[in-house]
Amino acid sequence: MWSLSNPVLRNETGVDPNPDRPPRSAVDLRTRGSRTRPALQALSKVPEVTVYFWIVKVLTTGMGETTSDYLVHRIAPTVAVGIGAVGIVIGLALQFSARRYVAAVYWFAVVMVAVFGTMVADVLHVGFGIPYFASSAFFAVALAAVFASWQSSEQTLSIHSIVTRRREAFYWATVMTTFALGTAAGDLTARTVGLGYFFSGVMFMALIAVPVVGYWRFGLNPILAFWFAYVVTRPLGASFADWIAVPRARGGLGLGTGPVSLVLAVAIAGLVAYLAVSRRDVTAQTGYRDDRAALAVGD
Repeated sequence: MWSLSNPVLRNETGVDPNPDRPPRSAVDLRTRGSRTRPALQALSKVPEVTVYFWIVKVLTTGMGETTSDYLVHRIAPTVAVGIGAVGIVIGLALQFSARRYVAAVYWFAVVMVAVFGTMVADVLHVGFGIPYFASSAFFAVALAAVFASWQSSEQTLSIHSIVTRRREAFYWATVMTTFALGTAAGDLTARTVGLGYFFSGVMFMALIAVPVVGYWRFGLNPILAFWFAYVVTRPLGASFADWIAVPRARGGLGLGTGPVSLVLAVAIAGLVAYLAVSRRDVTAQTGYRDDRAALAVGD
């Protein structure tokens, strides 16, 4: 058996079996990580996590909420859910068939997941009469199960490691579950608890500060911080979108789900077009930042 002890590898007797070998210091290990990490990053199917990522993510959550509501109230609910199902199949098929991250393809898939995930959560409550607290608990358990399976299979939950088809499948299963959970949790606070859409949005805005401050100031695990924030963005965006769209009698501004969905769609399309051209969310991984990220995600 061998144990790692800087500056050289030694056996258990403390004798270096190869005294001519150059020292394997922490610098050597970081250098090796710098050589391998960019190759993996080039194959990644997800964007770099930047401020643009979070802006578009919040916009998609709002659009998913209002678009779902618009469809189910304008056409037969079963037809609306069918349209949502077709949309998510097309979106994920395009995403899985892409060989690398493509902004338009990725964010189209996210929008389709947002719409269909909202429908799934609403069907449990409206169609089957399941209370929001029960559906929230169900989706929370489902999310925990997906995370546990992903971790057990891949030994990491980092989105920087989405370089295989299996990891991509785990990633999208997680995204789908977070949208459904966020929908149920947002309706739980706004309607069951009675905070209303605006104050629910304010509450989730304060809640999302927890992983942000925890990561930047207190060393919160970056993977935990990311997924914490990712889950919370769903009810955050949806609550404010509902507040803008729903009638004044329900505590909103009454602008309508159709117009709000259209404005959000235009905003998303504009930002995604900018990202596709500028590639601001495709960042080369080099130097110290790359090494630190590789160590953080266990790659």
